Amino acid sequence: MATVLALTTSPFPASRTALLAEHTAACQRVRGHHTHVLALRDRPAAPLLTADTHHASIARALRLAAEVDSPVVATPIHQAACSGLLKTFLDLLPQHAFTGKPVLPLATGGSPAHVLALDYALRPVLTALGAHVTQGRFVLDRHIMTAPDGTTALDHDDELQLGRAIEQFARTLPSHAHLTAV
Repeated sequence: MATVLALTTSPFPASRTALLAEHTAACQRVRGHHTHVLALRDRPAAPLLTADTHHASIARALRLAAEVDSPVVATPIHQAACSGLLKTFLDLLPQHAFTGKPVLPLATGGSPAHVLALDYALRPVLTALGAHVTQGRFVLDRHIMTAPDGTTALDHDDELQLGRAIEQFARTLPSHAHLTAV
């Protein structure tokens, strides 16, 4: 089965974007894929912002992102763009880090006015890295909740639409993993 990395890029500890990414990773685990969740907010800021790719934490994150079969990239939309944390991290990856890899873009935001940022702000960056960008999904923040049992719950319509995007993404995943050590 494939190895999938859910990359969460919200700078906030209590992040609905992270909940969405973790929910998506859980859906991939149910399908038998190996998953990792990487919260960029947990990486040290100074080495990330100064492009210190030799810093152990940054080097591990970059290696993981480059070695997985398929990334899921989840970002909040602020000011009609993906998070600066995501862009900073993606800028550190080699130019063709995602060549031939299916990538599922996910975005969250407070207003339906942000929905176009998925295609106009995030998709071009992922495409520049060589990704095969699958149909993504934008989810309003207010439609992502934590259920009483601690799992993530989405608005019914968003759950259906996200399920379709995840299913399409799952069909593009390789049937074997090539990641040997993380």
